[in-house]
Amino acid sequence: MKPLLLLLLLSFFFSCIPLRIAPNIESDKVMVAKKFKRKLPKQHAFIFEDPKDANEFYNYVNTKYELNHQDVEWNVPFKIKGETFYFTFYEVEIPNKTLNILPIFIDTALTNKDWEPIFEGNYVTRKGNWYLAITVSDYGFKDCLKPDYIKRSDILKYLRTLRLEYLNSSNYLEALLKK
Repeated sequence: MKPLLLLLLLSFFFSCIPLRIAPNIESDKVMVAKKFKRKLPKQHAFIFEDPKDANEFYNYVNTKYELNHQDVEWNVPFKIKGETFYFTFYEVEIPNKTLNILPIFIDTALTNKDWEPIFEGNYVTRKGNWYLAITVSDYGFKDCLKPDYIKRSDILKYLRTLRLEYLNSSNYLEALLKK
């Protein structure tokens, strides 16, 4: 019984308690953006993980659609079968957050002996996960990613191609040439 209790106690001291876990999106997901992150609009969004550095998607969109750094994040026009749609994108961070038990107990023991804590500020570990959320609207400002929108499947096909092109290109002039 004592070895089991000792093992449980040791595992507790060396454990990390997850406080927040970021979602794992295999390829992409379509959902109401506000449910994914509170600060996003109440529109449906095409969401995928962004493994690249900050502002890479901005640079990609700016180059591909030749926007010259004008309204790159909002209402970027694109055409599908002759009809114009507009997409807006949001770079979103959702961190994994864990509580580290061992540093808390060590600092508590040091404080009880009138020593300065050495792990202060390291009780919680954060690791950022970045996502891109893309909303699409038509000329009449309708949510084009709603499940009942007529051309939703064509738009999703376009967005999936866009995602793959972005993730597979290291030189954004390639995207300009593919246009």
